[in-house]
Amino acid sequence: MKKVIGLILVFVMSFTALVGCGNGGDDSGSDAKGGEITVISREEGSGTRDGFTELMGIKVDDKDNTTANAEISSSTSVVMSTVAGNVNAIGYISLGSLNDTVKAIKVDGVEATVENIKAGDYPIVRPFNVVTGSELSDLAKDFITFIMSKEGQDIISSEGYISNVDNPAEYVQQNGLTGRIVLAGSTSVAPVMEVLADAYKEMYSGVEIEIQQTGSGAGITSTIEGACDIGMASRDLKDEETAKGVEQTQIALDGIAVIVNTENSVDDLSTEQIRSIFTGETTTWE
Repeated sequence: MKKVIGLILVFVMSFTALVGCGNGGDDSGSDAKGGEITVISREEGSGTRDGFTELMGIKVDDKDNTTANAEISSSTSVVMSTVAGNVNAIGYISLGSLNDTVKAIKVDGVEATVENIKAGDYPIVRPFNVVTGSELSDLAKDFITFIMSKEGQDIISSEGYISNVDNPAEYVQQNGLTGRIVLAGSTSVAPVMEVLADAYKEMYSGVEIEIQQTGSGAGITSTIEGACDIGMASRDLKDEETAKGVEQTQIALDGIAVIVNTENSVDDLSTEQIRSIFTGETTTWE
């Protein structure tokens, strides 16, 4: 029998199963009460999906057990707009992309914040990587140098992501750089990459940077095939990918926020409850 998830978190003794969710308070204001949960997930190959399902125990032995009833969205923005428009929806996005159109819930009692990620308290954290092949242009190399510099890491921090570069060096501006760089990949990495690219182009009027939001898996494939200069991935490379001659450089860390509609009174879910929802075992808000 499928479990029913409650909006009041009830603590009971001994072997009683925990099926409630929420903030432990009155749930009478929630329009989601009693409704069927709509699970919103990213597409296969998404770095956000890979990170979320692995960290939440939804993927076991390389098998992704996300419910077949999940609605699949191809980008962060689509997940957010879908959850914002459906009081019964739940999804997950990059913390750096979070805005007030949706509500991020606590996970295991811990709020999704940069401070809690730095402290090691928030449980859903994944890397932001750039992926490169063996033949990288001098211009692309310099752009990565800028990203890893103090100036680049300051941008990353100001955009709500977590810099994990110890004592980054000051960027040294070069003379007369021109050319074009194509980046492809993660829709989660792309927003901060756009800001980094704009800052870089302000220094070099002759530089053009194109950013294609295709998803982590597609970006890695494009890098392997030479279709782009730099891949963007919100997950680590797999062994079979590194075997094809690409390597990764971690530019930041990012939390994955679990989001619900702003009209939903749920404020806190345990890892077990989230896993139960996304595997389809729990199907109803109550």
